[in-house]
Amino acid sequence: MKPLPEAARLRTRDLAAVGVAGLRGRPLRAVLSALGIAIGVAAMVALVGISTASRDALLADIEELGTNLLTVEPGTTLTGKDSELPRSAESMVSRIPGVTSVSATGTVEDATARRTDKIDPGTTGGIAVQASRPDLLGTLGGTLRSGTFLNAATGAYPVVVLGADAAGRLGIDRAGAHVHIDGRWFLVVGVLDEIDLAPEIDRSALVGWSYAQRMGFDGNVTTLYQKSTEAAVDDVRAVLGYTVNPEHPEEVAVSRPSDALTARAAAERTFNALFFGLGAIALLAGGVGIANIMVISVLERRTEIGLRRSLGATRGQIRLQFLTESVTLSALGGAAGVLVGLGTCAGYALYRDWPTPLPGTAVAGGALAAVVIGALAGVYPARRAAGLTPTEALATT
Repeated sequence: MKPLPEAARLRTRDLAAVGVAGLRGRPLRAVLSALGIAIGVAAMVALVGISTASRDALLADIEELGTNLLTVEPGTTLTGKDSELPRSAESMVSRIPGVTSVSATGTVEDATARRTDKIDPGTTGGIAVQASRPDLLGTLGGTLRSGTFLNAATGAYPVVVLGADAAGRLGIDRAGAHVHIDGRWFLVVGVLDEIDLAPEIDRSALVGWSYAQRMGFDGNVTTLYQKSTEAAVDDVRAVLGYTVNPEHPEEVAVSRPSDALTARAAAERTFNALFFGLGAIALLAGGVGIANIMVISVLERRTEIGLRRSLGATRGQIRLQFLTESVTLSALGGAAGVLVGLGTCAGYALYRDWPTPLPGTAVAGGALAAVVIGALAGVYPARRAAGLTPTEALATT
């Protein structure tokens, strides 16, 4: 009796053709099966890409704004009371080597800025009325959306410059309007753009230092802003407290606003892990869907499996065929998800005028995860298909 001939090997090209043929025979089911994988990969790529673009934009802003701005504010005394900055603080700080500019603001107590005099004076709307030095805008590197900033002449009259948030809350978008402050009308001579390094100015109504004293302002500095050369920042920061208040330097709070922005950029980086997790959950759900579809496919295609086994296909070839189908289905879903995710994050970045990112880690991770999940999802259905004998597969059920 002659031995049975060896089964022909399934070439890679033939294997791919057989795997894709199974998907082409049920296109709607294939699309719906790959949808879960596509959503997972798209979420992963888009969310990580948007987070990366946001962080890159923030870091670019920090680099443009510089890290040489320091702020000085009153701290607390040993008894827990609020301290005050000496009135000589500005002149003393300006003498520190490396300092290029110094300016200050002071809170005008009990004054509120309102759109009309019909609003309750106790309603502040989160807007602080502050006395301002004429050189404040230059020290902060701020810009005007409309009008002009305070100067030595206008600072002696009832005029006001509104921060970006304050103007929005008062419903004013340009100079020329009037607001009611401390029982009288003030002419809005300027509206500021947002100042990233001094958000407290965004929420302020700024009046001239000399006119503020006529409103009851005591002349004490609330916040001192100081700029130095980049090389001198650390040296200046080390001596600021001792310069402002030599007797009690511990009662002086010194900070660098750019540190807060840098910390925010670092915090945004940690969200990438969360976004990867969200995408992974969707990928797993998609993998379960593919596994279910492949099991159903094995049951529906028992006749095909039996026929191929009868014609000499080995268990390994049947197993490889269904595994190829599963991986192909998952890979197609992953490719679609990558394209959708990249398009989403690129579109959002362009809309926000951010750097357009290429989240390589997310793209590579999403594509690889899709293939791996497709392979894992196809293991059981492939083994089940390979385990069918020709007679069992061809039997009528």
